[in-house]
Amino acid sequence: MSNKIKCSHILVAKQSEALAVLDRIKAGEKFGKLAKELSTDTGSAKKDGNLGYFTKGMMVKPFEETAFKLQVGEISEPVKSEFGYHIIKRFG
Repeated sequence: MSNKIKCSHILVAKQSEALAVLDRIKAGEKFGKLAKELSTDTGSAKKDGNLGYFTKGMMVKPFEETAFKLQVGEISEPVKSEFGYHIIKRFG
């Protein structure tokens, strides 16, 4: 298993918002477009939610644990952290 992965995320305040975002992705909307429109992480939102490459220990624990379990191209269920609810998509 690689110790460096690449993910994007969409961060929202409430679980209900995160579930609504997931529904829109499942309905065919683009992850990057939704990140730009809805993510409260403004730094990554400008880049379609892209967080770039990171290794273990760089992200908050709940985020990291989920991100490293995803397959490339897979999108997570909402993950709660101290920042809110993340929807994570793994790219590499």
